[in-house]
Amino acid sequence: FGLEASVSYGGGTAAGPQAMIDASHQVELFDEELWREPCRDFNLRTLAPFAIPRDIPAALDQLAGVVGGILDEGRFPMTFGGEHSITPGAIRPFVERHPDLVLLQFDAHADLRDGYEGEHFSHASAIRRCLDHPNVSVVSVGIRNISAGEIPFLDANRDRIHIYWGKDRRDWNVGEIVSHLKGRTVYITFDLDGFDASLMQATGTPEPGGIFWDDAMRIIRAATAAAGEVVGADINELAPIEGLHSCNFLAAKLAYKILAYRFAAAA
Repeated sequence: FGLEASVSYGGGTAAGPQAMIDASHQVELFDEELWREPCRDFNLRTLAPFAIPRDIPAALDQLAGVVGGILDEGRFPMTFGGEHSITPGAIRPFVERHPDLVLLQFDAHADLRDGYEGEHFSHASAIRRCLDHPNVSVVSVGIRNISAGEIPFLDANRDRIHIYWGKDRRDWNVGEIVSHLKGRTVYITFDLDGFDASLMQATGTPEPGGIFWDDAMRIIRAATAAAGEVVGADINELAPIEGLHSCNFLAAKLAYKILAYRFAAAA
């Protein structure tokens, strides 16, 4: 869902979904960690591209309808963005079905602004708009960029915003992180700038001091084990760079690993 309407630094996220799909053809199906081909534990279907409105609220309505239809079929929706502003639309059908939904957010930025550069539904407001649903909570991992204007909202909502700062990465306790997810209905939202900039250059707002691959894998696997159910996911903010394949491949493999942990880890 290549929405690109509020990027504020580097652009190119509209091309992200197709780049991930193209790179996915190069991902080895056998997983050496799970010692199986996870794809044998689920049936994968990719929706054909469709026109996306430039107006963000209209685009979010469209995405909510698409995701809701997938849920009605009893399937697991995984959305490829596009910019992170898609997440409030992607989770809307989940909130209707699971009012106490917990988001597991991987990100460099808190995304708690109440709008940015005049846009209420900005990519910089993605999690704030999700938290407009009063029973939704979030566990945010890898945050290392937050504005002064976001702090009052964070302080007022400490009961449903749990942040694990990038600066503390070496001291993270994975068990503590996933304790907030235990027995809960969980949705994973992964902004690729959550990865360290040395690993993920192909994103609009890269930040040093971020997550590395093994950090993310440990947390996602533990999260799927702790959660009552992981019901959906999105991966956002890939801005492909011509001639640089590693970032596209990383995003595609991330998608496969999320599905593997969700459907094959306990098999």
